[in-house]
Amino acid sequence: MPAQSSPHALRPNTPPSTPLQALLELTGATTRTPVPAEVRVTGIEQRSNAVRPGDLFAGLPGATSHGARFAADAVARGAVAVYTDAAGADLIGAVSVPVLVREDPRAVLGELSAEIYGHPSDRLRIVGITGTSGKTTTSYLVEAGLVAAGLSTGLIGTIETRIGGQRVPSALTTPEAPQLHAMFAAMVEQGVQAVVMEVSSHALALGRVDGVRFAVGAFTNLSQDHLDFHKDFEDYFAAKRRLFEPDSPIAARTSVICVDDEWGRRLAADLVDPITVSTTDAADDHPAASVAPTAGPGSGAVDRTADPVTEPVVGPAAWRVVGEVKATGGEQEFTAGGPTGELTVRLRLPGRYNVANALLAVATCAAAGVDPAVAAPALATVDVPGRMQRVERGQDFLAVVDYAHKPAAVESVVATLRAHLTEAGRGRLVVVVGAGGDRDAAKRPLMGAAAARGADLVIVTDDNPRTEDPAAIRAAVVAGAHELPATDRGEVREIGDRAAAIAAALAWARSGDVVLVAGKGHEAGQEIQGVKHPFDDREVLAAELDSLLAQHSPHTDSEDLTVS
Repeated sequence: MPAQSSPHALRPNTPPSTPLQALLELTGATTRTPVPAEVRVTGIEQRSNAVRPGDLFAGLPGATSHGARFAADAVARGAVAVYTDAAGADLIGAVSVPVLVREDPRAVLGELSAEIYGHPSDRLRIVGITGTSGKTTTSYLVEAGLVAAGLSTGLIGTIETRIGGQRVPSALTTPEAPQLHAMFAAMVEQGVQAVVMEVSSHALALGRVDGVRFAVGAFTNLSQDHLDFHKDFEDYFAAKRRLFEPDSPIAARTSVICVDDEWGRRLAADLVDPITVSTTDAADDHPAASVAPTAGPGSGAVDRTADPVTEPVVGPAAWRVVGEVKATGGEQEFTAGGPTGELTVRLRLPGRYNVANALLAVATCAAAGVDPAVAAPALATVDVPGRMQRVERGQDFLAVVDYAHKPAAVESVVATLRAHLTEAGRGRLVVVVGAGGDRDAAKRPLMGAAAARGADLVIVTDDNPRTEDPAAIRAAVVAGAHELPATDRGEVREIGDRAAAIAAALAWARSGDVVLVAGKGHEAGQEIQGVKHPFDDREVLAAELDSLLAQHSPHTDSEDLTVS
């Protein structure tokens, strides 16, 4: 590994000091030389360029290279020992520090990291939120509710990590176990009492959250995503279940499950006394005679051709929407009914799916020990970067950026904006959308179909092509859109350059229309052939709007919809 500056790492200023001998016993590892009694460990790292003096360096096997190759660099930076497998030990050769060898070293990496940092999650109220869509929005809503109750909070997620007001961009939705437990220790040191974190399926499957003691686990929903990593929907679902299953070492003490979809109902039926949430009383609408979800690889739908399976019965939801949802100009209000009675919830976020996110957030705050009547009002203050975020430059049509990059998410956002047009009684919808490279290819045509089904115009463009041919990705998205009959879809165009696609959408828009730029949301870069180029949909959209308005005087009959 070439020498470089140490990547930013959040660590406690005064970490515990643990005898290496105790860690040897904890892991069940062996050594080829005796472990000196005086060797103590104060941190753990698997990135050699982030190693600090006193660290245990975890040289782990990777997809393309073995981390043990960088052990010499780690030792030069102050690592007091190396933790690896037999293959790694052979690669290391002779070094001046003890080498701990264990088959499948990742299997106990989480517990090892927790031990080194003094099991900090035991001293925090950890709320983990998982699901396909809604994790980020629900996390922000829950955090607002906890803050309203006077708790000092931390937030770990897709957009950022926040610790006592310090904001750090997140490279992963859920950090690797060594970094995660170091963050928790830093939070404890800074007086944080509760942490809200997104928990991805990758993190659950790869053990990134092993060793964490979750107070509350919340489930949003499950739909097409990550089938490039998971072999099928069952494998994807199984990863999510790790946060809730009673026999899982990371099972949350309390589970809060949204049962609006079949996967949520299935999960809730398998748990003991979960707290359930529903915006539709879905449990009552799906009797035991209905068919359980048995979707196969690459499918976002329930396989109705399989043998009928009795779906587990889930009783009435503990938390539900009472009466109608009132939606006005992008804001929403509804009544939440729960074990403590009814209360009003207001949101600055549009869309029925955000009603589900908000209801789940209220129930999750309650499960975390916060009075729902205290938490609920705080939800009205929440804006989420890149989630239905309005870009306003004085134009007389609505321009929105959203992170929707999965078929179900695109469908939901498009439906929400179409509902706004229906409410306004006029206007057309244009959607700029693409799909990422080196990711689940099966969802690409589904993305195109989801956009085309509800839009008057779809402009298929590049998202993050990564190492793939951008034209091939676009072709798959376009093909999905064209699979719909012409009578059931809008016009479809293809413009590879994303900035040009955004400009074309704005040029097409008229007074009262809606422009949606979907897929990247808060992201500030576009990855092409291993290079991340600066590109923020919000900034590009604003610049193109400025250019457009400089050429044409704006109309005066402006539509007002606050989405940001």
